[in-house]
Amino acid sequence: MEESKKLPVATLRAVKVFLLATLDTKGSEAKYVRDKLMSEGVEVALVDTGCLGNAKVKADIPREEVFQAAGVTLEEMQKQGERGVAVNAAARGATALVESSYREGELMGVLGLGGSAGTVISTAAMRALPLGVPKLMISTLASGNVRPFVGNRDLCFANPVADILGLNRISRITLGNAAAAMAGMVKAAPEESRADSRPQIAATMFGVTTPCIEKAREILDEAGFDVVVFHATGNGGEAMEALIREGIFSGVLDVTTTELADEQIGGILSAGPNRLTAAAEMGVPQVVSVGAMDMVNFGSRDTVPPAFEERIFHVHNAEVTLMRTTVDENASLGEEIGRKVSAAKGLSEIHLPRMGVSAIDREGQPFEDEAARGALFDAVRSSAATVPVIEHDSHINDSAFAEAAAQALLSLIEKQK
Repeated sequence: MEESKKLPVATLRAVKVFLLATLDTKGSEAKYVRDKLMSEGVEVALVDTGCLGNAKVKADIPREEVFQAAGVTLEEMQKQGERGVAVNAAARGATALVESSYREGELMGVLGLGGSAGTVISTAAMRALPLGVPKLMISTLASGNVRPFVGNRDLCFANPVADILGLNRISRITLGNAAAAMAGMVKAAPEESRADSRPQIAATMFGVTTPCIEKAREILDEAGFDVVVFHATGNGGEAMEALIREGIFSGVLDVTTTELADEQIGGILSAGPNRLTAAAEMGVPQVVSVGAMDMVNFGSRDTVPPAFEERIFHVHNAEVTLMRTTVDENASLGEEIGRKVSAAKGLSEIHLPRMGVSAIDREGQPFEDEAARGALFDAVRSSAATVPVIEHDSHINDSAFAEAAAQALLSLIEKQK
């Protein structure tokens, strides 16, 4: 590594929390949060991620070290005078410092505060840390869509209510509460439980497939597995795929693959194009089904794009509108499932419930559609060239289907040993 790109030697050997802030604009507020943390007995390293203005508070880790960790110099960034370039470099540097300090055992949590730039910088560093390390962002963006900043990490947001500009009656309360929350997280010992030592299985669930997963979970739990259930709301699927790639699961019960429909058709709960690929690539045993493939998700009824106005809808509640998938869409979705599962390096099976794929796809329910279900199943059969496709004369939420899927996964895990 070139001299200019070496990480600076940490000056604090017993740091517990990194506090990230642009000290040219958030100096007094960062000092207030630092003092609150220290009053709670938490050791703090105040990290200056600013660039263009003058720091108003002395940092424990100055901005020069942040940019050095990014492989650039503060002088280069100031000479360019480009705020966006500086923010991206600060994010890289903060991430490198946080990762290095965590590896050295010097860091137990990260707290950030800021507006849009500070949020970009701080959350980039937080996403580099593993599950379980406390991560808290005090952000003026907290009341909006924070999914791009959270990613698939256990990252918490705190809404400061007022802008982070000066200390006042409101900011002292919100910043102080956030500091107390971080202090509580880093001082709390991780929970020890029987589940910690058991092999883990990932499972996917939606409200309309809950009975299936509840029953399957009982069976898998009795077999000695710790079942981690992911809600198929886009972020849930992304998180599961990422954790599968980290190698923490012994098997996957991917009953609820509905996020594929949102990705293909344009709903709001997509988990991206890589959904249903991690277990296949990692060779993790998996049982896959077609739960909630009868629907695409939107927000309130008035948010549905005009192009879909002639479709069949079910208003789940004031904030969730479900749209029935068509015969052609089901054929396309079935082909995707069969193709992706067929690429698996490990043992895999696809299980199909002939009597319906969700709580509202069964006789007498609003999304019951045998033709659409038939197109889905036909496409799965024709595209799943290398994996078994098992069909059941039951509904996805029937105990018989749940038991069959859970037992099938247990069998695959045992065989792959």
